[in-house]
Amino acid sequence: MPHQSESLLFLGFVLLAFALASVMLFRRLGLGATLGYLVAGAMIGPHVFGLAGGAQAMMHFAEFGIVMLLFVVGLELNPTRLWRMRRDIFGVGTLQVVACGLAITGVILLFTGFSPAAALALGLPLALSSTAQVLPMLQSAGRLQTPLGERAFAILLFQDLSIIPLITIVAALSRNPAHAQGPEGWVLALMTLAAIAGLIAAGRFVIRPLFSLIGRLGERELFVMAALLTVVASAALMELLGLSTALGAFIAGVMLADSPYRHELEADVEPFRSILLGLFFVSVGMMLDLHAIAERPLFVIGMALGLIVVKVAVIFAIGRLFGMAWRAAFALGLLLSQGGEFGFVLFAQAQSALLIDAEAASLFSAVVTFSMATTPFLMMATRRIRAAPASAPGERDGPVDEGARALVVGFGRFGQTVAQTLMAGGISVTLIDSDVEMIDVAGDFGATVYFGDGMRIDLLRQAGAGNAQAILFCTDGDQVDAGFTHAVHAAFPQAAIYVRGFDRRSLLRLHDAPVENVTREVLESAMSMARLALDRLGLSVEEIDRAEMIYRTHDQDRLDRQIDSGDLHAAREIILTKPEIQAERR
Repeated sequence: MPHQSESLLFLGFVLLAFALASVMLFRRLGLGATLGYLVAGAMIGPHVFGLAGGAQAMMHFAEFGIVMLLFVVGLELNPTRLWRMRRDIFGVGTLQVVACGLAITGVILLFTGFSPAAALALGLPLALSSTAQVLPMLQSAGRLQTPLGERAFAILLFQDLSIIPLITIVAALSRNPAHAQGPEGWVLALMTLAAIAGLIAAGRFVIRPLFSLIGRLGERELFVMAALLTVVASAALMELLGLSTALGAFIAGVMLADSPYRHELEADVEPFRSILLGLFFVSVGMMLDLHAIAERPLFVIGMALGLIVVKVAVIFAIGRLFGMAWRAAFALGLLLSQGGEFGFVLFAQAQSALLIDAEAASLFSAVVTFSMATTPFLMMATRRIRAAPASAPGERDGPVDEGARALVVGFGRFGQTVAQTLMAGGISVTLIDSDVEMIDVAGDFGATVYFGDGMRIDLLRQAGAGNAQAILFCTDGDQVDAGFTHAVHAAFPQAAIYVRGFDRRSLLRLHDAPVENVTREVLESAMSMARLALDRLGLSVEEIDRAEMIYRTHDQDRLDRQIDSGDLHAAREIILTKPEIQAERR
């Protein structure tokens, strides 16, 4: 027993030390953590230093990192946003997976001796890109909320969802007699739909009440346990039915995405997700057959380059077909040009199905790894090509970092008052609006308003949000949601965030968001009119102040109860519907 404990401690020390050193180095070089984990695994694996064994056993445990990743992705997508992105998810995403998969399958058939079934089992997984690599790249660049970032996210999401049909296809092509006992494809599809419906029902009638109870108890460790239980239970249900564990975790995340516990759940699961996902990539690196790769380096490099060229070309064509500008379509192709982590899982499925041997699985895993390594370099090398021209006819200048202390997004009637009041107080302000006509009118009065979408993190950074002390969103309607304010706060933690709210629904949605204040756009002007009317009707200043205090107290009390219950109709009985009895009046 002491020997076993020492072995586990030594293994843990080796894994953490190599992973930490490698990831720090690759982060420093701008190559991303994923490649660092893969290289760390290869270094401690049997083909280099041989410091750790049992990669296959560790992989079964580490694959839970993929499950955690999909749960966190699901938490970012409430059903409303999922429906809004349906065209990109199911239109662009489906076309990308099918077109890239068939094109890569054709390349494999043309240049190798694999059978059509084996080529399809290799080509379809290579159509998938790396969610674990691309999402952090978009987040670190502040581009996840941009049109390009949202479209890339939609495609990655569909790729993650496509794991089930891809596993089904590999199972249908299987040459392994043991797989003949599995359910038919249509049965598997019905089981999948039934399992999804069950998870949705469990999320609404079991999981949410459970978190509500734990929230009232106020025990943080119970919240962590319940979060992990949610992920494990949803994944275990899918595994029990022979389905994708990742899909189960994703559905559980979506069901909790619009709950008040979303951000708490994400914070609790994130450390486990990061560690297990890193361990997954370390395991993949350990299983790479470096001898087989060394014997055929030209095959690995050539196939990786072919993969990149095919995916860039196909995704570029799809982007143009769906109305993207050529620079944006080219950037999307480069961003998704690599193979992905689910390729490793599907190669193992193909090997189990006797469609490919272990050497082929290792070679194509190396192809995926090499393609991942190229993505940061490709993005850096093509930066000037992908950048839009400095100025184009009909456009206006974008924002620049002028070192202003405050950023005001939206220069309508509300934003103008806010901005001018700040300037009256001696505060330097950068103004941003996307309405060209408004910018031109402001210019006629001597105000400099920059053109741009202030709901984009990268544009806020360009405008100097990294140094600003306050960011004020004065846009019309309900454009600012809690998820966006969390993204802004994470990107610019030094800046206080202020939001113009449309109505009390805005206050309810943003009550737990990291904002300094949400101001209902008509509240103060309505109060001003009411005070003038009361004065004209003969009330004294003291009576007017008392009336305002009564309304504000009732309004705040009602708002507090609405937030606590999550019900807009809460505390209806305290709405002022009849005149207050004022015994002291005249």
